[in-house]
Amino acid sequence: MRRKNTWKIRQWGCLMLAAVLLAGCGNGEGTIPYGELPYENTRGTAAPETDDMQDQPGDAGMKDGQVQPGDAEMKDGQVQSGDAGMKDGQVQPGDAGVEEGQVQPGDAGMKDGQVQPGDAGVEEGQVQSGDAGIKDGPDSADALDTIDESGASADEKESLEPEITLVMVGDILLHTPVAESGKTETGYDFSAVFANMKEQIEEADLALVNQEVILGGEALGVSGYPTFNAPFELGDALADTGFDVVLHATNHALDKGKNGILNSISFWEENHPEIAVLGIHDSQEGQQEIYVYEQEGIRIAILNYTYGTNGIPLPADMPYAVDMLERERVISDLKRAEEMADFTIVCPHWGTEYVLEATREQENWAALFAENGADLILGTHPHVIEPVVSLEEGALVYYSLGNFVNWTASSGEGIANRMVGGMARVTIGVDEEGETVIRSYDVEPLICHVESGFGGVTVYPLSEYTEELAERNEIIKQDGNFSLEYCRKLVKDVFGEE
Repeated sequence: MRRKNTWKIRQWGCLMLAAVLLAGCGNGEGTIPYGELPYENTRGTAAPETDDMQDQPGDAGMKDGQVQPGDAEMKDGQVQSGDAGMKDGQVQPGDAGVEEGQVQPGDAGMKDGQVQPGDAGVEEGQVQSGDAGIKDGPDSADALDTIDESGASADEKESLEPEITLVMVGDILLHTPVAESGKTETGYDFSAVFANMKEQIEEADLALVNQEVILGGEALGVSGYPTFNAPFELGDALADTGFDVVLHATNHALDKGKNGILNSISFWEENHPEIAVLGIHDSQEGQQEIYVYEQEGIRIAILNYTYGTNGIPLPADMPYAVDMLERERVISDLKRAEEMADFTIVCPHWGTEYVLEATREQENWAALFAENGADLILGTHPHVIEPVVSLEEGALVYYSLGNFVNWTASSGEGIANRMVGGMARVTIGVDEEGETVIRSYDVEPLICHVESGFGGVTVYPLSEYTEELAERNEIIKQDGNFSLEYCRKLVKDVFGEE
């Protein structure tokens, strides 16, 4: 599905030819040292929201960030190898599929991966890298078009360095109209939801999605708010779109109780074992494991937690069923992750719904994550977008990516905000000191487009959304403020760019 390693063959061939030609000049300085070649690919992984009125903070006695009882004590985890879902290779700057607006390493005066305001092709609402506290790749401006003693130019050496491209999208909410848009005579087909984003998601080395609702299957009854349950075909659509990691630790994880958890886990294991499913477990041992993705010699640990489960208690015989935001456990997991990986990502389900800025509680959790080793924090749950911030502790935080897909039955001011989401895009690489860092990052604004009928619900990049589409979006009937101009202004207000 993804051609991840072909670039190595082409580039190695070109470099060898260049080396031979330079060597033919008589000084012997064109030899490329083996130390500059790409790392060999290795394979291995660890084991592996609302609704007519979306769930409000404090529903059923729950408060954002509330610690749940019964979480099992963590033991030393282990990394499993040989997982079929591991991907090899990497997407290099300039390779087919690299999104518009990306500046290539080696551009004069630019740090690796930085996109400057006003660059042609920069998409609407993108947050640019280089903010304080974020480490970028080596500055190649001084070495532009130069040849070192090995005969390799700065650009060539940069292209040989390992890197991983990552994307993540927000909440997949299966409101009743969304479910109906995928109904067929024989089941469900949700491919239309992801059709306009599939190419970008497939091209990423590592793609994450927040699966807000449990995949309990039709046997438990497909349902919307307040207790969601999705058919298995939604999971098939996620797999077909190219997602590699599914995040299930949400406040709706227990909407169908123990059976919902078990059905969902069984579906993933039996039908898509290549996909890492985080945040829910069917065993104590499963909860103790920390997922680690490895590519090009870079190891990335990913953790997923939720603030609560809408007051639904954990099953008495499955206290490990859902990963909760519990301070001591989180700190313990982060310490273990730091020992197992080069880079740590935390995906918290947190915050206050419909609020366009981070709460004090989110900021406190983010600081705790960063202080204990987190490098990247990708948040969900508020159902609207929130700012992207670099912390003094060095971590990059996407406070909320908003909804990817939803069609609430609610009406009134603010509903339009729920139709705007974001896709985080982050490139992770190794700097001159051998430290794994964020080389570049941005966020692509998204619009959820809803029309009645089969296949009528889909998601577009804001950069491709038109006035005509906006006028046809049926969410206008529920919030007359919705328009293309409204969405653009919201993105500018929250992300800081148009």
